[in-house]
Amino acid sequence: MTSAATNPAANSLALLTDMYQLTMAYGYWRLGRADQQATFHLYFRELPFGSGFAIAAGLDPALQYLENLRFDESDVAYLATLTGHDGQSLFEVDFLDYLREFRFTCDVDAIREGSVVFPNQPLLRVTGPILQCQLVETPLLNLVNFQTLIATRSARICQVAGDDAVLEFGLRRAHGIDGGLSASRAAYVGGCAATSNLLAGKRYGIPVRGTHAHSWVMCFESEIEAFRSYARVMPNNCILLVDTYETLAGIRNAITIGRELQSAGKRLLGIRLDSGDLAYLSIQARRMLDEAGLQDVIIAASNDLDESIIESLKQQGSEIELWGVGTRLVTAFDQPALGGVFKLSAIQNGAGDWMPKVKLSEQTIKTSNPGRLGVRRYRRNGQAVADMIYDELQGDPTDTIVDPLDATRRRRMESDLETEELVQPVLSAGQRSGPAECLDKIRERAQTQLAEFHSGIRRRVNPHSYPVGLDKKLYDLKTRLVLEARGFEEAAS
Repeated sequence: MTSAATNPAANSLALLTDMYQLTMAYGYWRLGRADQQATFHLYFRELPFGSGFAIAAGLDPALQYLENLRFDESDVAYLATLTGHDGQSLFEVDFLDYLREFRFTCDVDAIREGSVVFPNQPLLRVTGPILQCQLVETPLLNLVNFQTLIATRSARICQVAGDDAVLEFGLRRAHGIDGGLSASRAAYVGGCAATSNLLAGKRYGIPVRGTHAHSWVMCFESEIEAFRSYARVMPNNCILLVDTYETLAGIRNAITIGRELQSAGKRLLGIRLDSGDLAYLSIQARRMLDEAGLQDVIIAASNDLDESIIESLKQQGSEIELWGVGTRLVTAFDQPALGGVFKLSAIQNGAGDWMPKVKLSEQTIKTSNPGRLGVRRYRRNGQAVADMIYDELQGDPTDTIVDPLDATRRRRMESDLETEELVQPVLSAGQRSGPAECLDKIRERAQTQLAEFHSGIRRRVNPHSYPVGLDKKLYDLKTRLVLEARGFEEAAS
């Protein structure tokens, strides 16, 4: 199936947005402000799953969307049918003609996919005509939020699994076609070794894995006949599901097939447990397989696994070596959304000067950062020690970071630390600044970067808080703008 739902380049996705984006775009156009230059940032405010980190994902699909953004005739015809409360057309004909010729020409800077990221850091920075920036808010959030959430969950699961391979098995429980494809892609970025999703394998080059279901066993007169038949048709991909009836008996039947394959110069790759006491059954299975001379047969497990269950099974001494994770990964289960936002942070006035903007809130965490933001990562001997968010419009940052939620917590960054600028150009005037990265490179980046962080930040429960602060100049600017907005101009000066 190839459609706009699964391939951004296949059909127009221009209307994959919220109504208010079009009404604001129309307003900018009517007021002659469509080309006023602005900068918006896409970021999230809190880490998901109680994690100490997140993995940025979804950038390449977002760039594909922006490169192919067009309003086709069916889009324009639909918009022409929309009316206001008085029954009159919502959008005038000249504006619809403007949309027919629309092309995305903004500059986009971003943190590379697979990077370890933290709250308030701009995953994407969009600069250009304000009408264009506004139109892409909703689709960018749709494309980046979900994949970042799933990549983070995948990384957490893979961290707990350690050297064991984790397979993504979630398509049948995913939220629709694109939910399944996006989840498979993001899970691979986060560290999963393969997917059961064949379309994801074809589209993204992800390794695919799969054996048989309980229905295969139930179609035969006996379990041993089912196993023997499967081994005959799949001698080079034989992992047997052993819990259709009675698990220990299923393991014994699998051992019989393993010996038959051995005598034919083949091998049984593994057995899969999908129910019951997985720790106990895997320990029994390992003992039985080893006693039968089948030490190289792996034990796989599925059954609503997640990082907490895998960690518990490992603590119980389970012999599972391969983990099939589905529902709790691809649905993000206990946290269904990342909560990313897309906020205006600077706008150009009539004189061509950039004016920083800040959004206030009764909740401190929701007050946005002004300016055109960059992120500098500091390392010592290859290990990440802190990140600084700074405003490029203010020039070079200081050497001091300030905790955005507690101004008394400050840290001076030593001059001998290594630095890396995380926010890099990805689109220039709507065109790619370089070739698209292959998914394997993105996945490798996630693994490499995670290894740069202290184990306390990567641990599953009560992780250490990694230092991410505002450059002192940015903190002072934000404070002044907040005070001015609240009527304390004298205090701000």
